[in-house]
Amino acid sequence: MLKEFGAFIRKGNVLDLAVAVIIGGAFGAIISSLVNDILMPLIGILLGGVDFTTLTIQVGDAAVMYGNFIQAIINFLIIAFVIFMIVRQANKMEKPAEAAPAGPPPPSAEEKLLAEIRDLLKAQRS
Repeated sequence: MLKEFGAFIRKGNVLDLAVAVIIGGAFGAIISSLVNDILMPLIGILLGGVDFTTLTIQVGDAAVMYGNFIQAIINFLIIAFVIFMIVRQANKMEKPAEAAPAGPPPPSAEEKLLAEIRDLLKAQRS
C-alpha cells in the first residue's frame, strides 16, 4: 500500500495540483490586496467616503459585517475574470488556426486523359 501511495504522489497530476493550489493561494492574496487596499477605497470615495470594512448591522449581540462580504464578492469576480482570460488565451494557443477547407485537388494528367477519352467515346456514340 505504501508503494502504491508513493506512486500516486509521484504522478504528474498530483504535483501539478499541488503547485496550482500553492500558486492559487498566492494569487488570491494578491487579488485580496488589490481589492482591499486599492479598489475598495476608491469605490468608497466614489460612494461618498464609505469604508466597506466598517459596514455592519448589529443583530442582538452579533455584528453582521456585510462590508467584508461585499469585498469577498468583488475578490471572487476579479479572480474569476482573470482566470477566464487566462483559460481563454490558453485555449486560443492550444487550437491550431483553422484553415479554410481546401477544395478538391486539381485533376492529374491521367485523369485529364481519361476524361478526354470518355468525352470522345460519348461523342462517337451520339
